[in-house]
Amino acid sequence: MRNRSDVLDLAILGRLGSGPLHGYELRKRLAATLGMFRSLSFGSLYPRLRALEANGWITSAPTTALPHALASKRSRVSYELTATGKEHLAQALAASDPAAWDDDVFDVRFSMFSETDPQTRLRILEGRRTRVLERREATRAAALKNRERRDAYTSELQRHGLELLDKEVGWLEGLIASERASVAAPAAIAITPTTARPQAEAEPPA
Repeated sequence: MRNRSDVLDLAILGRLGSGPLHGYELRKRLAATLGMFRSLSFGSLYPRLRALEANGWITSAPTTALPHALASKRSRVSYELTATGKEHLAQALAASDPAAWDDDVFDVRFSMFSETDPQTRLRILEGRRTRVLERREATRAAALKNRERRDAYTSELQRHGLELLDKEVGWLEGLIASERASVAAPAAIAITPTTARPQAEAEPPA
């Protein structure tokens, strides 16, 4: 993901992956599920829709049966993924490069985890945990280095930031444990009493 437009494009494609939507409903769903888009304007949304259509990833068509309050020229247009768009979305959801655990991109990817395969989910969660741990250590180091030059309010703000990072680490570790158990479950089911490893020799949990 190179910029905010790329993140918005992925979020749009992900929402349209569930079925066609008109602009008003699409904007409402983006704002409801992703905090970064709560203030998303139609002036930002429609240029991205036009760009996605120019790429051949979505198509638009007039729609009817909208409530009168929504019956503007723009809201009568429904957007839908094309076959090429579905393929592009699938490729995007299969990617697990470092950009996938950046702040905004991670939120968008996490909102589409139900359409992401377990191994990719696990890699993204582990990458995100590493990123947050690095950030937490950097914040702690900075807090120790400058503690004598900070006022009480700045110190409190840093303390609050560290608490949030601690909570996110704990949240991620819980998700990672669940994903690992999910990935391991099919293999565990396949083990029979004659081939199962004795408990004493079992590897300790990660």
